[in-house]
Amino acid sequence: MQKRQLGNSDLLVAPIAFGGNVFGWTADEKTSFDILSKFTESDFNFIDTADVYSRWASGVGGESETIIGKWMKQKGNRNKIIIATKGGMDMGQGKTDVTKKYLIKAAEDSLRRLQTDYIDLYQTHKDDETVPVEEALEAYAQLIKEGKVRYVGASNFAPERFTAALEASKKNGLPRYETLQPLYNLCEREVFEKELEPLCVKNNIAVLNYFALAVGFLTGKYRTKDDLSKSIRGIE
Repeated sequence: MQKRQLGNSDLLVAPIAFGGNVFGWTADEKTSFDILSKFTESDFNFIDTADVYSRWASGVGGESETIIGKWMKQKGNRNKIIIATKGGMDMGQGKTDVTKKYLIKAAEDSLRRLQTDYIDLYQTHKDDETVPVEEALEAYAQLIKEGKVRYVGASNFAPERFTAALEASKKNGLPRYETLQPLYNLCEREVFEKELEPLCVKNNIAVLNYFALAVGFLTGKYRTKDDLSKSIRGIE
């Protein structure tokens, strides 16, 4: 299977990533282990998760990372897996937090749950426009220097803020976001295609879109309001 390079990094991943927000929520530990094993046995190597998965169900968070960490330890395959995780969402602090102090702690908590010494791709899960873009980048500079993170990415950024972050990286010699994880699918295309895609093409930023199947709508699962009861994930 031909691998894809993420931005200007040396991370080479299969063209399909597995999103781990179901682990510890709609997929218990045994089911999660089975899915992860089948996924990697098929020559896929890229797993994306976040510290906040699945706090909305448990009230705690970290369940997905914990399961992935246990699975990698059981399989002894950490060096074959590209792990992406995210930090900055509300994990009990009551708000999105992308300050340097918080992101360093969040990354270290993720390392512990994942039972690994390093994270291949650490992503700012959601921007906070009241915080200078340099704050997160300075945190990542420290984490990279310490060998705890290899590369960094961003998710849920406005075009202006993403541009500002790229400029700050270049101006100040700080780590650059090599990936962007936006909302993008066949139903929701306009914002990415008009505002973010040109930035990514110009700067060679890899795109790891989320809700690729529009939360199940594109599978045909949901066609009426009555269909929403078919799954715990049903939304309006």
